[in-house]
Amino acid sequence: MSAAGISAEPPVGAAPPPGAPPGRLGRYLTAGVFLTPALVMLGVWMVYPAVYTIVRSFFGQTGFLGTWVGIDNYKTLFTSSYFVTAIKNNAIWVAVVPAFVAALGLVSAVFLPMAISAFATGVTWRILYDQDPNLGAINALGRVVSDAVTPPGVLPNALPSTPALQPHGGGLLLKTPLHPGGVALLGLTGIAPQDMPKGSTQAVRPAPKAGQIDGVVWRDFKPGGGKPGVVEKGELGVPGVTVELRSSSGKVVQSAKTDANGTFDFTNVSAGTYRAGVGASTFAKSFGGYSWLGTRLITPSLLIAYIWIWAGFAMVVIAAGLSAMPRDVLEAARTDGANEWQVFRRVTVPLLAPVLSVVFITMVINVLKVFDIVFALAPESTQQNANVLAFAMWQTAFAGGGNFGVGSAIAVFIFLLVIPVLALNVRRFKREI
Repeated sequence: MSAAGISAEPPVGAAPPPGAPPGRLGRYLTAGVFLTPALVMLGVWMVYPAVYTIVRSFFGQTGFLGTWVGIDNYKTLFTSSYFVTAIKNNAIWVAVVPAFVAALGLVSAVFLPMAISAFATGVTWRILYDQDPNLGAINALGRVVSDAVTPPGVLPNALPSTPALQPHGGGLLLKTPLHPGGVALLGLTGIAPQDMPKGSTQAVRPAPKAGQIDGVVWRDFKPGGGKPGVVEKGELGVPGVTVELRSSSGKVVQSAKTDANGTFDFTNVSAGTYRAGVGASTFAKSFGGYSWLGTRLITPSLLIAYIWIWAGFAMVVIAAGLSAMPRDVLEAARTDGANEWQVFRRVTVPLLAPVLSVVFITMVINVLKVFDIVFALAPESTQQNANVLAFAMWQTAFAGGGNFGVGSAIAVFIFLLVIPVLALNVRRFKREI
């Protein structure tokens, strides 16, 4: 075939589209179909309640568009001690929780608490905080430590069985004067059988001996009846009791421990007048526990429980930030001679600043509206001391208060507090984009 026989063919035209492209109106209608349900739900559940609450905050306790009170409800927030306490406590929450959650998440945390609701956490920590060391785990640990440092006495609840024994300096003192060769009878009562020290045997009244003062400490109780102040058959001696011998001036000159039958002796006693008694250490009570949910410690107790919940969240978020951190920057810092603390403080933390800000801002928003853990953990007797804004709003408007005007004002106040934090968060997102 020659070159002259080749003829050019016209290009093949593109196949026409199967249908005409939708116009601008069609695109708007399509978008509207998908957006309308979300807009309706947003308007019903977000916009309308917000607008209604703002307007309602300018009216009185009951009714709507009835008695106009202006900003009186907002004045109440800053003049009533009840609401001032809520504002102060919220300020403490904002100052403590975000910083501690971010710090614990940065160092170490357990993710398990994140799977537990705040209400369930409140119930759990209420048991942990129980003041009775036999029930509350925290006070049980405190009892172990306290009893190891200052052991309790063998008879913390014992009482004198006769008026001859009188209270003195936390212990008991026999008012009957003694001389060498005398015998001191120190009877005690109010001792349950299970509280008796192990190894107790039948109490014995010692015989008098020259040059010393003898005595006995016993459980002065005989089943079926007996005579107080008299050592009788069936009554047990109390071992391990600290007894003291005091001179006429009140100074302790000797001390001793009782044997299994309750007897004791003070030897080489010079002539003079003495008084014997049971030392205060015998009646030292075991650690009774701190009132973690009392008026003084309720807010710190709530903060500890809430930090425990959210430390796991911070750990997961920060761990994600660490996994995305460029390793070459860390290695370059170590190559330049930085130690691990310097690498952490001057490289790791600055690179994690965006992640830490997410955690911090999230926690600020959470604590401004905290409610459930206060409701679940704080006893009714200390709820006023643990009061926060969201809890005050609920109590004022719904929990018997019925003052929807002030309740709406509190809700608007919380909303105004959250707006700057939200604006800061939006600005941070824009900067990152």
